[in-house]
Amino acid sequence: MKRMLIPVASMLAIQVMISISVLSLSVMMPAVAKDLAIDPKLVGIFTAIIYAVATVMALAAATPILRLGAVRVCQAALLMAAIGLALNAMAAVGATVAAVIFIGAAQGPLNPASAHILTQRVPREYFGTVFSLKQTGVPIGFALAGVIFPFLLGWVGWRGASLVAAAAALAAALLVEPLRPRLDVIAVGSGPRSTIWRSIRFVMGHGQLRVLGISAFVYVIAQHTFTFYLVTYLYENCGLSIARAGALLSVSQLFGTAVRLVSGGVGDRLPRMQLLGWTGVGMTAGSIAVGLLTSHTPFWLTALAVVGYGAVVISWNGTSQAEFAHLSPPGEAAAVAAVQTALAFSGAIFGPPLFALIASQASYRAAFFAVSACVLIAAVWQIAVARRGVLPA
Repeated sequence: MKRMLIPVASMLAIQVMISISVLSLSVMMPAVAKDLAIDPKLVGIFTAIIYAVATVMALAAATPILRLGAVRVCQAALLMAAIGLALNAMAAVGATVAAVIFIGAAQGPLNPASAHILTQRVPREYFGTVFSLKQTGVPIGFALAGVIFPFLLGWVGWRGASLVAAAAALAAALLVEPLRPRLDVIAVGSGPRSTIWRSIRFVMGHGQLRVLGISAFVYVIAQHTFTFYLVTYLYENCGLSIARAGALLSVSQLFGTAVRLVSGGVGDRLPRMQLLGWTGVGMTAGSIAVGLLTSHTPFWLTALAVVGYGAVVISWNGTSQAEFAHLSPPGEAAAVAAVQTALAFSGAIFGPPLFALIASQASYRAAFFAVSACVLIAAVWQIAVARRGVLPA
């Protein structure tokens, strides 16, 4: 247990710090947009850029992880986040675009690096629990960003807030340095065993990893459309105040974090792919239920639908990462995790704009129903493959 504690705690802390950096601009955008004379809605474009860069960096991360060590790569990610946050403080549109690119570059390598460290130090029977615990760093980081940056805005302004966050990311990079000899001892000295394209071919040619990867792409679409559009949807379509809608989103995130941990533990005892499939069935029901809400729906029923959907739609990622790690060839967890991360982040790039397009051309209900249809297909596919026990192609 002691052997697991330090790597798990380290990866969780780094995940929290990177997640704070990723959400920083979204939280500060009203103030940034006012000073830079840009449209606050550009935050959607900036978010897409973050995940596009992160997708590329995830695929490129496997070889550096093996050559330099996973902790060194995590330190580089924290340094890139610090540079991005510092650039944002320059109060220029070009600098903010550069900041977004650096923050995206920081986001990309984290999951492959974590997979490389954790798969070597955590028994396979605890993969689900540990990977789900590590992934709670995302909602924790988002929640902290929502508290920290508004406070810093009132204290030192958005430029000062960016510099404080940059200093925190730099400090985190320095603080993990004493852990590097212990955690990177296996990675250092290992030659690269695969290329990006070999890893992609391996995942897409593997009967189970292929369906897991494509399903991750679809599930992220559901997760991000829920996270980024819920408040606007409840305000415009259901007549809720922004405060009430925001409160429901926060509660759903809390429930989702708890369910994520439970899902990870259950996945250590039951077939994970089947669990992910039934999670998708729950997501389908939740998306339909939320899509059916109107301004006439009682608040208690709206809250039930939103919290229920939120509880499942953010619960799956750690379980998916654990199954990818479980099915990875020895020594190639980072490369395989890189492909899973790239597929998942691709869903974050394409999903929200498509959701917005359907909502604007048809309706929010049609958009939620389109998401539910895609998720149901992925869910049934996973259940079917799990029952057949497909082996690598």
